[in-house]
Amino acid sequence: MGKNIGEKAIQCLRRLEAYDFAGMRAMCTDTATVWHNDGNGEQTIDEKLERLKPLVTGVASLRYDVIRQFQNSHEVLQQHVLHLAMTDGSRGEVHAAMYFRFKDDLVDRIEEYAYAVPADDDTAGDTA
Repeated sequence: MGKNIGEKAIQCLRRLEAYDFAGMRAMCTDTATVWHNDGNGEQTIDEKLERLKPLVTGVASLRYDVIRQFQNSHEVLQQHVLHLAMTDGSRGEVHAAMYFRFKDDLVDRIEEYAYAVPADDDTAGDTA
């Protein structure tokens, strides 16, 4: 593989941060698939990106902070936190584990298990 695939996985996220859906799509194979724990099952990358586009209107900014990353010759597994600032002023975080599989230097498969938590919740850690 040419470029470090760990860097490529992060570059995919940076393109999403910039709402560069076409740039993200260009980093994927023609047959790339996505699975997410949102209950929608497996989708093509095109279907997933089309579902993300309308969400942009309610999001003022988003930022992925990669906490750790593991890779082998054609796979990347990483843990990250997605920080969201909404247009209404609210904020949130999505904690996730994401898997990328590469084929011919392009993303061929993405799997994401995510859990959303409100960033402004100061009761986190309180016990009843």
